[in-house]
Amino acid sequence: MKLLIVRHGDPDYDRDSLTEKGWREAGYLAERLAAVETRAYYVSPLGRAKDTASCTLERVGRAAEECPWLREFHAPVWRPDVTEREMIPWDWLPQDWTADERFFHYDRWHESETLQAGGVKAEYDRVTGALDKLLEGWGYRRDGHLYRAVQPNNDTLVFFCHFGVGCVLLSHLLNISPMVLWHNTCAAPSSVTTVATEERRTGIASFRMLSFGDISHLYHHEEPPAFAARFRETFANDWERQD
Repeated sequence: MKLLIVRHGDPDYDRDSLTEKGWREAGYLAERLAAVETRAYYVSPLGRAKDTASCTLERVGRAAEECPWLREFHAPVWRPDVTEREMIPWDWLPQDWTADERFFHYDRWHESETLQAGGVKAEYDRVTGALDKLLEGWGYRRDGHLYRAVQPNNDTLVFFCHFGVGCVLLSHLLNISPMVLWHNTCAAPSSVTTVATEERRTGIASFRMLSFGDISHLYHHEEPPAFAARFRETFANDWERQD
């Protein structure tokens, strides 16, 4: 089984939709995904993900199942360097999150006092539990850090969602701390991340990431990637975002 985790196109967060560039990206993405034999499509309830999905769904004449748990991951915390408001549990300053060794461990990242106060693990479990329930319906039942291939198949499922929740899904499938994925990876708008099962012994499956944040559909159309989700490459680059 293959899972395609798709980030929405370049976002217009104020309108919860896409920018003009984002709509172009969604169109190029649709051209690419239309060539993929897909069993089912799933989409976040947020506008920017639904708008991105709409281009593909219209092109292939299909519908997507809307899943509340695919909305952007929501568990606000008091980030160490921000005292006036709660924020998303990623985008921390590197010198802050890397100072806590627990964040690097798959089974200890949630022990941080900051994350505990924000209920991050409870929301993580809600999202990953919903993912496991869906996968079990497709023949793969979670068993510890692996999956039991009850009804193994070569189906492809596509998920239109967001960077933060996409990292949560990958964290669970690959047994990696989400803090590492949130801070050390960047999936550009409209990018496609592909994971697939490997069943090297009968009935025992694990997921392996085949590609992360692929934007070849943009390069094919000479469309530069959006900068969303990144921070300035050098501190002197004051035209790029700092926080």
